Amino acid sequence: FLTLGSGLSSAAELTDEEIDNIVRRSYQYVAMYNVINNFAMVESNPLGSKGWNKTKFNLELADHTVKAIARPNNDTYYIISMLDLRDDAVVITYPAFDTDYASLEVSGYDHYVTIPIATSKGDFKEETTLLYYSDRTKNYDGKTIKGVDKTLKMTSDFVIAFLRVSAHETKDGRNVKALDNFKLATLSEFQGKEPVQKTTIDFPAYGNDQMVFENNFLEAMQFVFNHISLDPNNEMDKAVLGSMKKLGVEPGNEFDPAKVAELDGKRVAEIAKKVFDEALAIWNSPDGNPYLFQVFLPKGEMNFDAMVTQSAVGPIGLPASEAVYPGIGTASGEPLNAMNDYVIKMASDELPPADAFWSTTLYDTKNGFFIPNDRFKYIVGKNGGMQLNEDGGIEIHIAAEKPAGVPEDNWLPINREDIDLDIIMRIYAPRVDELKTWKAPKAEKQ
Repeated sequence: FLTLGSGLSSAAELTDEEIDNIVRRSYQYVAMYNVINNFAMVESNPLGSKGWNKTKFNLELADHTVKAIARPNNDTYYIISMLDLRDDAVVITYPAFDTDYASLEVSGYDHYVTIPIATSKGDFKEETTLLYYSDRTKNYDGKTIKGVDKTLKMTSDFVIAFLRVSAHETKDGRNVKALDNFKLATLSEFQGKEPVQKTTIDFPAYGNDQMVFENNFLEAMQFVFNHISLDPNNEMDKAVLGSMKKLGVEPGNEFDPAKVAELDGKRVAEIAKKVFDEALAIWNSPDGNPYLFQVFLPKGEMNFDAMVTQSAVGPIGLPASEAVYPGIGTASGEPLNAMNDYVIKMASDELPPADAFWSTTLYDTKNGFFIPNDRFKYIVGKNGGMQLNEDGGIEIHIAAEKPAGVPEDNWLPINREDIDLDIIMRIYAPRVDELKTWKAPKAEKQ
């Protein structure tokens, strides 16, 4: 590196390889800075909570109008709590559910994922009360609180607590009624005390990853660094701390444009786009995603390349103990494109090994959004509808018009236009040992 008089790396002297490393080291933070803030503060986000320490009960499934997150599912209801843990701990009581699948996922600006409770662990048979706090929470000192079943120390001040409940079992109202017992309160409120006064805070601009990388990357990273716990003995933390220090960003600093490197935002965004394209190709590799069992894990268990891939392609997923997300490509390796029709065939002994249920979901590749259609049909699966054939297998058709003789349930509509398609399977409560030899099907061009 060549350096400026201030000791900062000169952006003009950074090689593409050096910027690539900076982007990869920071992608998890940029992605989650956008996701968490979009869900907490964007009024137009139909899934969002519209405020901190609030919950949005999304009891209608996401559709093609949802633009707040890439590759949402169409299988489960989303009960999303957005937490600000700076001034006070937050206590949430989760109800019991009668369902084959429910899980609680929690994550913060650093994109490490934990699953505190899940049906796969035998939970949700009775109410569970969790307390959330971070290293910087002012009104909680780690002591045992009466009425709290579990305490979660988060590595981020700003948190998403993401409850998923199987939709196909909720339509009869059983589990919707159970949500009447869901309760969220700050710790002071939970204990019957006066609420702690909230500290005001200004967030740097957020939106999507390319926007932040291009326009306010260093400012966003400084904000994130001031609201997460970084461990200098953790290899991934050590690497990002080192790369950002050379640019003038360190934990505890106040952002000052005059004291950080001047970056060419367009160049950074171009390299970030290249990293995204590579991550998507890995996820949809014809040979299978090599990180299928390595994504969405707690801190200390994440592989760096797997972290980059999950952050670029689709933040806020579940670990393999809860769900896996194999991509479906073509046998030739050519991208799927809406100028063509396709069929996905599975015999009865080729169906995904799921203890709960599975689905196949269609998106556009560029944005990761559902394909708009009048039927609001985006998946084939237990919730979205599916029909097995007489032999117990299935044929799933991706087509502009429903092929003759194909059940409506097994047809995923597309619009005849030149866009690439992305097909992702979701296998809930997977039988992991069987998955290690199971092969995802290929899409055949019609």
